[in-house]
Amino acid sequence: MVDEPHPELSRLSRRTALRTGAGAVAAGAGMAALGTGPAAAAESGSSDFSGFSGFSADEWSPKPRGKTMMGVPFEPRATVRVGIIGLGNRGASMLPLFLAVPEVRVTAICDINADFVAKASAAITKAGQPAPATFTGSDHAFEKLCRRDDVDFVYVATPWEWHTTMSLAAMRGGKHVGSECPIATTVADLWELVNTSEQTRRHCIQLENCCYGQNELRVLRMAHEGLFGELLHGSGAYLHDLRELLFSDTYYQGQWRRGWHTKVNGDLYPTHGLGPVASYMDINRGDRLVRISSMSTPALGLADYRAKHVPAGDPKWRERYVDGDVTMSLLQTERGRVIHLVHGVSNPHPYSRLNHLAGTNGVFEDYPARIYLEPKHSGDRWGSFADFAGYDHWLWKDVGPGPGGHGGMDYLMVYRLAQTMRLGLAPDIDVYDSAAWNAPFALSAMSVQRGGTPIPFPDFTRGAWKTPHPGTDSPKPG
Repeated sequence: MVDEPHPELSRLSRRTALRTGAGAVAAGAGMAALGTGPAAAAESGSSDFSGFSGFSADEWSPKPRGKTMMGVPFEPRATVRVGIIGLGNRGASMLPLFLAVPEVRVTAICDINADFVAKASAAITKAGQPAPATFTGSDHAFEKLCRRDDVDFVYVATPWEWHTTMSLAAMRGGKHVGSECPIATTVADLWELVNTSEQTRRHCIQLENCCYGQNELRVLRMAHEGLFGELLHGSGAYLHDLRELLFSDTYYQGQWRRGWHTKVNGDLYPTHGLGPVASYMDINRGDRLVRISSMSTPALGLADYRAKHVPAGDPKWRERYVDGDVTMSLLQTERGRVIHLVHGVSNPHPYSRLNHLAGTNGVFEDYPARIYLEPKHSGDRWGSFADFAGYDHWLWKDVGPGPGGHGGMDYLMVYRLAQTMRLGLAPDIDVYDSAAWNAPFALSAMSVQRGGTPIPFPDFTRGAWKTPHPGTDSPKPG
């Protein structure tokens, strides 16, 4: 595994690898050709990346190929017909939630594992829905699902290297699409998703469940109500000890997720932390991300775990892990705000997404939830976040966690998606949000390889980032 580039990376041309950061393969060796262009271009926050070897301004900010999808509503429909690609751990756990949402039908399912397909089909009919169309037996069986005329929305829950390919196939097949994170791992693929969404007039959504957490939505409403004053900085993270799962022979089919730790040194999972904080700060709705600077620690945790738990002679001993145990990034916005973003899955650590927001009136910190806002609080004692339950989002007040899924955020994400599709509303999360939240995957790897040099963010909105449009704080439909 260590000697062969990942399929998603190897399919890129050398020129594409240069301009996307996908060359961050095998401890960054593939990124050495990025050159030594002037760091001043990055430090200025300009979206013009032409100062770096291998880039042109047109490639970093390509001309639009269609009209914007910002604020574009879904076509209203009485029933939302869903096709699911990927029925492993995540897809199988999400299926009951789709089945629990009123006026949603799962009409087609796909997985390379025929047993997974059969089990999911039985669950659908047991829930009282007609038997779905089923697709299996080939890596490209999903293409037939994407061409069906009885699917309105395609949900992608497969290994990361397939997310972009499947999302593009869905949109080109006339379907709206939502993907598990990350929706793409290169800047080139993010632009392809934006361009294809605009061309096909189909929405492409990062299904970021953490944006629908109770604490996240409460803080969002409080920020928009001005309780924090002028926002200054925030933190988001994915700190989750995954060592046991990463080394499981069965949890990730083909052990694909551990493979990424032999390929890329950067933030491999940015959206759980960044999505909520970007929402607090109205990114793409009055502010935008302009630069990122990232550093990684040594990559020691996975090798240490292997030494303690994997017997000698196991093929895993041929792997060389290059992704730092912790990647820390600082992102700055056009308005000067700063976001601290952290990724760490290779060491002992209680679960945390940090979920921190600070402004001129005070601060909120999660894990555990606590708050300090003037003039309500004074001295050195934190206040109770429960005192602000009146700011809960209407989804938590009037709909509730339903059958659950990460405490209810998964169900509310699916419920709200279906609601916007049925009523003909714009989605809470659009392709521009999705691209911005996922860009740190590639950009952090580029910055790490260049010693923490600030890397400019592409403006996926092409200058429309000041435009007000719906987000996760949308009002309850009348």
